[in-house]
Formats: sequence, structure tokens, C-alpha cells
Amino acid sequence: MERQHHVNFWYFVIAILLLLGFQALLHEPPQVERISYATFERWLDEGRVDDLTVTENRITGRVVDPGPEEPARFTTTRVDPAIAQKLDDAGVDYSGGTEVGTVGEILSWVLPMLIFFGIWLYLLRRLAGGGFGGGGGGLMSVGKSKAKIYVEKDIKTTFADVAGVDEAKAEVHEVVDFLQDPPHYARLGARLPKGVLLVGPPGTGKTLLARAMAGEAGVTFLSISGSEFVEMFVGVGAARVRDLFERAREHAPCIIFVDELDALGRARGMGPSMGGHDEKEQTLNQLLVELDGFDTSEGIVLLAATNRPELLDPALLRAGRFDRQVLVDRPDRKGRRAILAVHAQHVRLARDVSLDDVAGLTPGFTGADLANLVNEAAILATRADRDAVTYADFENAIERIIAGLEKRNRLLNKTERETVAYHEMGHALVAMSLPGVDPVRKVSIIPRGVGALGYTLQRPIEDRFLMREGELANKMAVLLGGRAAEEIVFGEISTGAADDLVKATDIARAMVTRYGMDPALGRTAYETESGDYLGQPMEGGGRRYSEETAHDIDEAVKERLDAAFAHAKDILEQRHEELDAFAKRLLAEETLDEDDLAPLRRKVASAPSSPAAPGETPAPSSPAAPGETPAPSTPTAPDETPAPATAPAEVAAVR
Repeated sequence: MERQHHVNFWYFVIAILLLLGFQALLHEPPQVERISYATFERWLDEGRVDDLTVTENRITGRVVDPGPEEPARFTTTRVDPAIAQKLDDAGVDYSGGTEVGTVGEILSWVLPMLIFFGIWLYLLRRLAGGGFGGGGGGLMSVGKSKAKIYVEKDIKTTFADVAGVDEAKAEVHEVVDFLQDPPHYARLGARLPKGVLLVGPPGTGKTLLARAMAGEAGVTFLSISGSEFVEMFVGVGAARVRDLFERAREHAPCIIFVDELDALGRARGMGPSMGGHDEKEQTLNQLLVELDGFDTSEGIVLLAATNRPELLDPALLRAGRFDRQVLVDRPDRKGRRAILAVHAQHVRLARDVSLDDVAGLTPGFTGADLANLVNEAAILATRADRDAVTYADFENAIERIIAGLEKRNRLLNKTERETVAYHEMGHALVAMSLPGVDPVRKVSIIPRGVGALGYTLQRPIEDRFLMREGELANKMAVLLGGRAAEEIVFGEISTGAADDLVKATDIARAMVTRYGMDPALGRTAYETESGDYLGQPMEGGGRRYSEETAHDIDEAVKERLDAAFAHAKDILEQRHEELDAFAKRLLAEETLDEDDLAPLRRKVASAPSSPAAPGETPAPSSPAAPGETPAPSTPTAPDETPAPATAPAEVAAVR
């Protein structure tokens, strides 16, 4: 408050100085010297005046050949001619004057003050965010909520636009029924949930589900992001939380939707106690107070979404605040089929396109991934000037999303092309020779993405949620098959297996430290921080074992990698002839699809089975057993670590 008084004081000082200057300008025009009327009469008789301007009370003009002490221009007040003649006869020096009226004198002071007051009022309203048009965004409006308000007629999204998350849709549908028919639930004593938290990986449709919920309920929808609460000013976040709930009470019944809740509700005490941290805690405390304060009978529902629930404060998640947590997970095959049908409504599809087949090629894809897939396929069909989107366009779009854009202008020399060809055929041949491995759909030596010089594309047949020890060992053997082929054919290795080594090492380390698959180390989980939750790395954790155990872990990981490499090498040495034949064909054609690889697949299937790796028990692929909890699947791109869960496609890329 004291600072505000200082601002007003100096404002008035400046205003008074400007007012005095304004008065001086009015009463004493610059660059014109005031002279007596007698002097004017004398100069007139001498013929030394010119360029006269005569008004009712004043004469202004120019002096002809002015002397050193005479002005170039002059002004004087007129005197009655009769009086002037008498004064001239008497030899009196005289001048005229004007008498300012009372009204004129008042206006000369009041009018400038009104002008300054108007300017001050305009600036004040601009700072307050109102302006004369009532617009927001000023300095004084920082405590106002930035929530976008959508009335029921503005929301066209309904549950018909949401597909693939039937369980989550059924959960939030109950909240809609509460808002539409409160007496039906109140008859048994049920109350409206205060808060609903939508939890799921990015791109699964949490925000879309929230908008559909508001569209179905036919109520006002207030949407805001968690990052919009906190600004540089202290106390702004808490003020905006209060204002948000006040606006919600004005528009009740309504739905408040807070997107990215983890930006606002991060657990307290997780960092150093600094100013910004204290401000976030103050904002979170105000949100907790508001959640406890509003009555569900008012018809207000708080809906929030996050993909980092492990970061939220426990006080925010307790019953009575967010009463219901709804998981919006990646869709299964049936869900992906439904999502593709929604996005394909506005796309012209060819008759040979089966969305069910496309859904089978995309396990692990989220709703956003599928929307992007349909759009990419339509773009590819348009680029080829086709009348409709074909199945091949969807296949090419999947490859583009997973492996990256083709780089046909990236020219490789002869040695590099041969190395890449044998490397990729090593992956493919090992994959065809082992049970429980995703089938190989395409092998290519056309560079893709940022650094991939070639790739082997594997696509799962079904959604998978569990993998057995033998299947993980086979997966490592497939990843190391490229390096094994290089060593067999060229007698030396290249840098092309760098990405394969990272993925294989991660699998081996997970088997030893997380899954308890090493007999010597026992059924113990030594690491947990390398896991993820909803597709995001988890924070916290730390090493919980001794140096001796760390040495044993390193040795166990190395043994598994050596065994997988030896297994892949044995397979390729037994099938050296097929490796040479199809590597040369790959060099000639650059890309081999399923039909091109069919002869190799039949030849491998008719040959004797490959021996199992040491300590490995291969098992056929199998879905999750009844009663087992499936883990969320994670898409695998060329640079990502493959997880045991089903991925949309495995890409072994040489770099």
C-alpha cells in the first residue's frame, strides 16, 4: 500500500508541473515579444510594421529591419483609438490589456485537469485488464483464472467420438448420470464424486474423454491447464484457484477440467525450499482447501488428467478430494479397430482395406498414434495421386512412424552397403529360426530416420503382456544377429550394432536385476528405478546392493549377452548359404517384403531346429494367463529400449 501512495504523489507532482507549463503556453506564446501599444503606434508611423494579424483584442505582426534590441515579431493588445489619440497627445507610454472572464479562468484550470484525469483513468483501466472494451489480460488481472469457459452449445464432442476406452468411458458415464439425474442416486444416499482423476499414458484420449463428458452432460465446461496457475507474482496461483471455483459456482452445474495436474499438484517436499517451490505449495494448499470446501450438491465436478500420477501429492489423491481414479490405457486390438473407424470416417478407403488387419499391425499404439497413422496414410495416398487410401499406404505409414522417413539420397559406398545387407539379413535369419519371436515382415537397406542405415521390421501377431525367459533370450539373440553376421562374413565388426547392443543389454540387465531370472543371484529385485509407469521414467530409487553384488550382476549380464551372441552365431554358421543368397538379393532389390522372404521362411522351417542357447528354455508364445495382471504396452521405436510388453513393431536398425 505504501508504494501505491508514492506512485500517486509523484503522479500529482508531474501533473501540476505540466499544468503550469500548459498555462504558460496559453498566456505567453513563444517566439513573439510583447510590446506596448505606444511603441506599435510609433513603428506604424515610421512604416516599420508588416504582416499584421488584427483580432478583436490583439495585433500581431513583423518588424521591418529590426534593430539589435528589437524583436523580429511582436504582439500587443489593442487600445481604443480615441483613448490612444489622447495618450499620444499627452506623450504617455501605454499598453493594452485583456480581462479574462470568470468562466474562462475556470476552464483554463479545469480543462487540463480533466484531460489528465481521463488519461490517468484510461491507464488505470488498462492495467486492471478491463480497458474501455472490457478485455482482460492486464497487470491487475493476474489473480483472475485463465480458464476457458465453454457453454453446453459450444461442445459438440460426445461419447460417440470416443472409442477404444470402453472401461474408462463407463466410469465417467456414471458422473454424467449424476449431473443429469441427481435424485435417482440421492434416493439411496449416494453422493456425486468430488473429483475424477484420469490417468494414462500420453495420447490415450484423456482430454477428449473430458470434453465428451461435458458434451454428454450438457453443462458448462471450464478448461484450464495446471501450468496456468503459477506466474512470477507471489500469491497469483492461490488467487486463481479461488477465482476458478468462484466462477464454477456461478456457472453451476458445471465441470472443471484441469489438464496436466502434475504441474500443479506435485508432491510437497520433493525439492529445495525456494521461493518458486513455496509458491507452488501455496497454490496446491489452496486447491486442497477448495476441494474440501465446495458441496457436491451444487453440481460441480472437478475433472483432472495426468500421465505422471506417481508425482502427485498424497493429500490430493485421498478419498474426499479425488474420489475416483480412472485409468485410460492403451487400447487393445478391438479398441484400436474402433478408434481407426472413428478417424477413418472422413477418409476414402479402398475396398481391400480391412481396419481389423490394420489394428493387428499396431499393438501398443495410442489413440493419438492411430489418428496420426490414418492421416499419414491419407497423405501418402494423395502424394501418389490415388483415388483411395490402400492397405499398402497404411503399411508404409506404420514404417514411417516407427522407423522414420526414407533417406534415398543418403548414398553408401559398396562396402557399407554389403555390411548393412548382411547385418539386416542376420537379424532376419535368426528371427526366423527361433520360436516365440515376432515374424519378420520386411528387411531393407534404404536409410531411414536420423541415423538408421537399414532396418528389419518385425510385427507381433497378437497383443502380448508377458514374456518368458526363453522368449527374452531369443529376443537378445535376434538383436545380436546382425553383429554375428558381420563377424562371420567379414571377420570383423562395425559400429552398426550400437543400438542393438543397447537394447540387448537393457533386456539382459532387466532379466537379472528386475525379473529375478538369474539362479545365482536369486529371486531378488535389485533395481526398480529403471522401470517406468505409464510410459514415463519413474523418479527416485537408488542402488540397494553391495559392490560385490554389483560385480555379480555385471558378470551375469555379460554371460547372458555372450550366450545370446553365441546362439545367434551358431544359427548363422549353420545357414551360411541362405545368409549369402538373401544378402545378395537384398543388395540387388534394396527391400524384401513378406512375399520375398517366404522362400527363406519355408526353407528355415523345413530345416532341423536350431539348438537352444545355454541355460535357455524356449517356450512358444502365449498370452497372459487367467488371473495375471497385464502390464501397459510400450511402443518401441528404433532408439527405444524394448520392453517385455507388446510393441507395435520391433525394428533392428543398423547405425
